[in-house]
Amino acid sequence: MKELIELIAKKLVDHPEDVQVRVIEGDAEHCFELRVHPEDMGKVIGRSGRTAKAMRTLLNSAASKADARVSLQIVE
Repeated sequence: MKELIELIAKKLVDHPEDVQVRVIEGDAEHCFELRVHPEDMGKVIGRSGRTAKAMRTLLNSAASKADARVSLQIVE
């Protein structure tokens, strides 16, 4: 799932070399932290958060097939 987030984010941004995904494993849930170049924040979040919501939807769909719970946080 980490690779999925990286792939999507790198295709969206102007600085793909600055895309970083960190996994924080919890007991019931895995949290993914996405960091991008400050200039690319708007592209990852999208208008009214639509792009971020779409990324979360794809991530949750992939997680449901793996029978896991996940969350995505976009960090500055």
